[in-house]
Amino acid sequence: MILVTGATGMLGSRLIYDLVLKGYKVRAMRRTDSQLNRVNRYFSAHPELFNSVEWVNGDITDIFSLEDALAGVDTVYHCAARVSFLPSENASMQLSNINGTANVVNLCLEKGIRKLCYVSSIAALGRSGLANMINEDSAWKTSKYNSAYAISKYGGEREVWRGIAEGLDAVIVNPGVIIGAGDWKTDSSMLFRQVKKGLMFYTHGENGFVDVRDVSRIMIQLTESDIVNERFILVSENKTFRGVFDRIADRIGVRRASIYAGPLITSLAWRFEYLKYKLTGSKPVITRETARSARGKNTYDNSKIKKLLGVEFIDINTSIDDASAEFLKNQIY
Repeated sequence: MILVTGATGMLGSRLIYDLVLKGYKVRAMRRTDSQLNRVNRYFSAHPELFNSVEWVNGDITDIFSLEDALAGVDTVYHCAARVSFLPSENASMQLSNINGTANVVNLCLEKGIRKLCYVSSIAALGRSGLANMINEDSAWKTSKYNSAYAISKYGGEREVWRGIAEGLDAVIVNPGVIIGAGDWKTDSSMLFRQVKKGLMFYTHGENGFVDVRDVSRIMIQLTESDIVNERFILVSENKTFRGVFDRIADRIGVRRASIYAGPLITSLAWRFEYLKYKLTGSKPVITRETARSARGKNTYDNSKIKKLLGVEFIDINTSIDDASAEFLKNQIY
């Protein structure tokens, strides 16, 4: 039996679908307030398989519900995480991403779980503000360029490495920005919604991107293998944000962003959004952390996973085209 935490997220939904297609028995853990729209989208091609998934309610910060979910399980895919760039949500993010991961690791050790696959992030590799290629051996550097989310994922990774030191067999994956058909209002798929609403500004920032289908496929390959106690960057391509946004705009039929947003404009933008948030309570489109990230030039080396597994990644233009088609089909803007 396999347990997947965060099973209703963009990646978790794709992962449980791929696992069931391969014939695995899957127990999917979800919070009581989570929605199944992403899951239903994947299983629409094979609705008969949906009933083979065992759904359990729980939360990784609730050790009792997590312990119940792990009963009879031999393999764990830990996808659950909280993502936020609002200072007011930092505490809850730290609780989920660090303490929650510690709970998963401790119970995996206690119950003798065969293998844990932990979903980290390229953000957990650290950013120094310098334009250099980052790989799995890059050392974490404390700097203003690391968001609170990055710090929380780094803390989660440390819990997994601690578990490995105590005898747990585990692999860690560090995906880039994941492209796929998710929730257009909450996860990384909201990029499509933002472009649809009309983006006027672009930056010269760069980051690593990857298709959700690749992340799921590689996670399963790594977990099925004898590989343990390693981490792997999962990035198909390093692309500029402008290039990604332009491709999305072209595919969903809206105008491309045409105004360059330098440091002055982005600093004014996040301050305006913060003021609006304080006055109205509406979540800001841009924060100080996302403004800094949008200007950063971060590139990632994917050669380790390519050499080890012979991986060929889906190119990001194809990922954008496929996700754009789903976005237009669903018309949830």
